[in-house]
Amino acid sequence: MTPLLTVNLLRVLFLTFCAAIGGIVTAETQGNAIPGILIGAVFALLLVLADRLLKGFSLRAFSSATFGLVLGLLFANLLMASQILRYQSETTQWALRLIVYCAFAYLGMMLAMRSSRDEFSLIIPYVRFARETTQHEPLLVDTNVIIDGRIADLCATGFLSRSLIVPRFVLGELQTLADSHDPIKRERGRRGLEILNQLQRSREVELTIHDTTDDDADLAIDARLVRTAKLLQARLLTNDTALCQVARLQQVQALNLADLARALRPNVIAGDELELNLIKEGRDAHQAVGYLPDGTMIVVNHARPHLGKVARVVVSSALQTGAGRLIFAELKENGKDA
Repeated sequence: MTPLLTVNLLRVLFLTFCAAIGGIVTAETQGNAIPGILIGAVFALLLVLADRLLKGFSLRAFSSATFGLVLGLLFANLLMASQILRYQSETTQWALRLIVYCAFAYLGMMLAMRSSRDEFSLIIPYVRFARETTQHEPLLVDTNVIIDGRIADLCATGFLSRSLIVPRFVLGELQTLADSHDPIKRERGRRGLEILNQLQRSREVELTIHDTTDDDADLAIDARLVRTAKLLQARLLTNDTALCQVARLQQVQALNLADLARALRPNVIAGDELELNLIKEGRDAHQAVGYLPDGTMIVVNHARPHLGKVARVVVSSALQTGAGRLIFAELKENGKDA
């Protein structure tokens, strides 16, 4: 049974219980059970409505609000103990006490809910909350990252969290791709499912399938990913630049594998010597082209006779283009530049 069906079943049972209790009470006191049933049903419906309104209110926020409420009431009691209102009438004192208690309670709750757990150590010096490091924060992964396949190796290195969350709708999208009539999509879907099976069998990764509710079923996949990450307070792992930007605009921490790959590219500068495999001809008649392991293209001048061989080259200059970084080099022969 899905969590949504379980929650709805509990709501129906609670409504039935409240209506039955109301009917029993009025039947004993007035001899008519119908008014009690209606009152109990309305009371239960109001509580269910309050539950729906508090859907995004977590237990952590509730505990913070309770702690702030206690602090606010404590300060209000200290203020009222000073007898600052002793010369006022009873009605004025009652009204001002109500205002002071409400104001301090509200301010205490708001300040506590906006504070981080480390700031509580200033108030309670001998209590330390366990710090959640980035290695233990859960990562919500999207379909493209799963199909990419590098996520298992990244988690094994320890640079990323080993706790991975895969929403149920992402699993459904992979299943749809695997059943597609398009051979390319079918291959991508099957690759993604195979990688998920490898991650689930791996001892280095803790993989969890998250069952989301049907409330956002009409939203796009990217919107559902951002909403789920915000709900679970997890970081979003993707290689989609647009999705990463949308998530960050909505205050969701997002990690982009494409940004990581660009950051790990070797920084080649003029004068560096490289061993390069020259694999194809360049644009000019005397040029040959090779590639670095990260895919950066290097154009070597006067290297056409060395095509198909590994040559030692010296970087002469680099050019940033719209398609990426383009590096020019010269052959190095007998310890001197050609």
